[in-house]
Amino acid sequence: MEYFWKTDCLDLRQTLESGQCFRWCRQDDGSYTGISGKHILRVRQAENGVWFTVDSENEAQFWLRYFDNDTDYASIIKQFSADRILKEASEENRGIRILRQEPFETLISFIISQNNNIPRITGIIGRLCESFGEKLSDEYGGMYTFPSAEILAGLSPEDLAPLRAGFRVRYILDAAQKVHSGEVALEEIRGMSCDEGREYLKKIVGVGDKVADCVLLFAYHKTEAFPSDVWIKRVVAEYYAGGLPECMGGYRGIAQQYLFEYFRKRTPVMK
Repeated sequence: MEYFWKTDCLDLRQTLESGQCFRWCRQDDGSYTGISGKHILRVRQAENGVWFTVDSENEAQFWLRYFDNDTDYASIIKQFSADRILKEASEENRGIRILRQEPFETLISFIISQNNNIPRITGIIGRLCESFGEKLSDEYGGMYTFPSAEILAGLSPEDLAPLRAGFRVRYILDAAQKVHSGEVALEEIRGMSCDEGREYLKKIVGVGDKVADCVLLFAYHKTEAFPSDVWIKRVVAEYYAGGLPECMGGYRGIAQQYLFEYFRKRTPVMK
């Protein structure tokens, strides 16, 4: 069945190619296919919303939540208009939404993302899922689940060598082992503050502030998290050296996405 979601605050390209997720593929017809857990979706842009190709109403509701349908982005953009730069950035990129992703997959994905580019990240994650995940469908070149912490915790560095993940293999295994053992209980982070969650995630070898903030924002929807890479550090140094504007409120993570895309397009030398 096809389910239509009317919204003017979701642009599939802006959202799915923004660097917050790595398992979506743009098809020749412009639609996107992706997987979360055991849920597979084909989604295509419309003039005033998007079309989901799903099997049931329940599946549609799953994906509505994944695309953060409960957050009023129009109101947030209006709030951001108190700052000139942020007003321009948010209005130009109003189609970006913060995805609500599964925590373990998000954790491993952003561990892999360290000192890496999107094509390589996507390749490593693809090989990880094909090697250790469950195949759900032959469609779109094959759709695989993300392997569980239990499966990854039982592997050795040699098992992961074909991924070509380099130094990140040690971090992947440490994360899987700590999550599987319960030393890092991912569900407990939902009840933590942003600062508490950041320090908790940093118990994992190789997880620093940036990776932790990405996990907090993209898996737990803690929108006050503000992942800071070289792009954002330069933006803050040039425009917000005196501090981030008050109009960001509790939505600094959403503001970060708007600012990242806004300045990335204007400063290609920073790629």
